[in-house]
Amino acid sequence: MGELSKLPNIGIKLEEQLNEIGINTTEQLKKVGSRQAWLEIKANDSSACINRLCALEGAIQGVRWHSLSEEIKSELKEFCNSVK
Repeated sequence: MGELSKLPNIGIKLEEQLNEIGINTTEQLKKVGSRQAWLEIKANDSSACINRLCALEGAIQGVRWHSLSEEIKSELKEFCNSVK
């Protein structure tokens, strides 16, 4: 396990997916952002859902995704639905 799995919400599988798209550090994840990282993961794994998007955003913010504000969750859900 690497640096990313030390972040909230990032387990081994999600870290592997991030590594596959060239994101290996916390700084890279923050620079790319949750939405773009999720889009790139989704291109490789069609099962990527709203929970994974929220997990990425929570990792960037340093909180469990359940603790994201309702406003952020709503924005992420709208984004996720716009991609389908």
